[in-house]
Amino acid sequence: MDIAKQLKEELGIELWQVEAVITLIDEGNTIPFIARYRKEKHGSLDDEQLRNLSERLTYLRNLEDKKNQVIASIEEQGKLTEELKAQILAATTQVLVDDLYRPYRPKRRTRATVAKEKGLEGLANIISLQMTTEPIEKEAEAYLSEEKEVATVEDAIQGAMDIIAESISDEADYRTKIREVTVKEGMITSAAKDENVQSVYEMYYAFEEKISKIAGHRVLALNRGEKEKILTVKIVAPEEEIIRYLEKKVITKDNPNTTQILKDTIADSYSRLIAPAIEREIRNDLTEKAEDGAIKVFGKNLEQLLMQPPIVGKVVLGWDPAFRTGCKLAVVDATGKVLDTTVVYPTEPQNKIEATKKTVSALIDKYDISLISVGNGTASRESEQIIVDMLKEIRKPVQYVIVNEAGASVYSASKLATEEFPNFDVGQRSATSIARRLQDPLAELVKIDPKSIGVGQYQHDMNQKKLGEALSGVVEGCVNKVGVDVNTASVALLEYVSGISKAIAKNIVTYREENGRFTNRKQLLKVAKLGPKAFEQCAGFMRISDGDNPLDGTSVHPESYEATEKLLDKIGMKKDDIKGGVTGLGLLVRDKKKMAADLEIGEETLLDIMKELEKPGRDPRDEMPKPILRTDVLDMKDLQPGMILKGTVRNVIDFGAFVDIGVHQDGLVHISQLADKFVKHPLDVVSVGDIVEVQVMSVDLQKKRIQLTMKIQ
Repeated sequence: MDIAKQLKEELGIELWQVEAVITLIDEGNTIPFIARYRKEKHGSLDDEQLRNLSERLTYLRNLEDKKNQVIASIEEQGKLTEELKAQILAATTQVLVDDLYRPYRPKRRTRATVAKEKGLEGLANIISLQMTTEPIEKEAEAYLSEEKEVATVEDAIQGAMDIIAESISDEADYRTKIREVTVKEGMITSAAKDENVQSVYEMYYAFEEKISKIAGHRVLALNRGEKEKILTVKIVAPEEEIIRYLEKKVITKDNPNTTQILKDTIADSYSRLIAPAIEREIRNDLTEKAEDGAIKVFGKNLEQLLMQPPIVGKVVLGWDPAFRTGCKLAVVDATGKVLDTTVVYPTEPQNKIEATKKTVSALIDKYDISLISVGNGTASRESEQIIVDMLKEIRKPVQYVIVNEAGASVYSASKLATEEFPNFDVGQRSATSIARRLQDPLAELVKIDPKSIGVGQYQHDMNQKKLGEALSGVVEGCVNKVGVDVNTASVALLEYVSGISKAIAKNIVTYREENGRFTNRKQLLKVAKLGPKAFEQCAGFMRISDGDNPLDGTSVHPESYEATEKLLDKIGMKKDDIKGGVTGLGLLVRDKKKMAADLEIGEETLLDIMKELEKPGRDPRDEMPKPILRTDVLDMKDLQPGMILKGTVRNVIDFGAFVDIGVHQDGLVHISQLADKFVKHPLDVVSVGDIVEVQVMSVDLQKKRIQLTMKIQ
């Protein structure tokens, strides 16, 4: 297989682009580095295209390795023909390679192998060839053997049928056709193991849908229901059509001595050997595709969550709500440093509301707090009400935000949190995390396993390795898009920077602690294990503000410093002039093609440099919607159909979006209610973090369900 040509066809890009990216990957470059600093080489492909190419490249290379192993194995058995070799080399999927290898794969003892050991292969051949003029019972008499335990004619015929059944099952072309027909015409069905049991799977108690039409989230729901032993899930294939196809292929002569035996053998081969295997393969394929879709949605949600704009310059009070153990509070200054922590008990069973108000008011006065970040977990509703009452009583302009606290408890009990706050208990760490994730969501959320951040669907049922790799790629993309301040970044943040391993991230922090702040990017080369290649990959993403060189605070790569200085010289400016941004740079450089040639750089690189000089160290998160700051509370029982509210999209899934409208329970906007036009996927309309206007359709207090619509009347 020509892998480059295959990728060109699959991804719809030019062959030279594919070949350039493969070369760059093989040279040890990371995807963020390739995307940002090698645009000329690959024609400005974006991160997503590059990641897809990288994933498919790995798959196709593994496929080629598998083909070579299969060919070597068959050749070793002395059974490799040129035709078979050509078929294997032409295969485009691992399933097809498995089908072709099936007859030659070393088998465990089967009914067919036992029959062959009893010397019944000759009788099987007689039946298969359909040439005999004698009744098969008579032919079978020659194969009776006391020594080989073939006592009766029936035993001999059954053994021969077992050999033929396995041979039919091993035929790659038959399997391919049967798989295609089953996927096209077959149904996936489910039934309740006990219809009297109430569960979240009730819509699947008597369910059927065409395999070709079933949505990914339904596949994952069926899998989970089956795993929890609530559902029985089956593939129902067009059996009659499949049997007719097999009979047409296998029964080539009208011989009354063999026709019925072959019909019985075909039925046995399909029901006992082919159908269960095809069902497994189809279920696995459906699951894999559903997982890929869910991972993609999870990735998009995670990216939006990580790219939410930071709230800078504010002292924040982090509030981790709870009942019995009290609400943990942490005051965090504008740089993320913890100034104070305490515990208050305004909720059941203590109900120390006045004491809580007094404590919190004192903290607000002492530290000039202007924002309260409240976790949305247990007792959030009660805490919010107390905060609102208190804000009405004090005269300072203080606002609050309900933040998604998913993963805060995971982080607070982690080794990383213990290292960061050795003298804090889990509650203090959790409250600190809740405050910091409002100040800088990216810097705080990278400390948490992406799977625990709570913007996915069925994430615990998926292939965890694949999910982990995909989500790490998303985090890596976000961190490098924003860049990191090398003098303040944590190990958790640094290890996602292009070219930086966990060990190097720790070494950077150690170097900083021992030698003081970095004043230029070149000092990174003094960090243990950070060699020239790692420096090349990471340097452009590392920011040093107020350092020796103003360019170190931008995303301009050191390899382009000389060209950047020449550009500044040509327009009559110096490096120090860029600190506030160079306005009107586009007007000063009219002929960009000529300027790029003069500077001996590519035009794309020139445009990136100019963009950076106009807004040095710009933060792409500034363009994202800001969180809704609140001063008043809304209760679920206050909601009435027809009310129009503003809300924040908290999660996007295959069948809709969950929106936080300021009550404890997020409301669902079903996919059919997202827009007045047909919506293929909710992500086409909304993203996590979006601020949207919604109208209440219905409220079910008992089930705690809120139905919303974005099709406002």
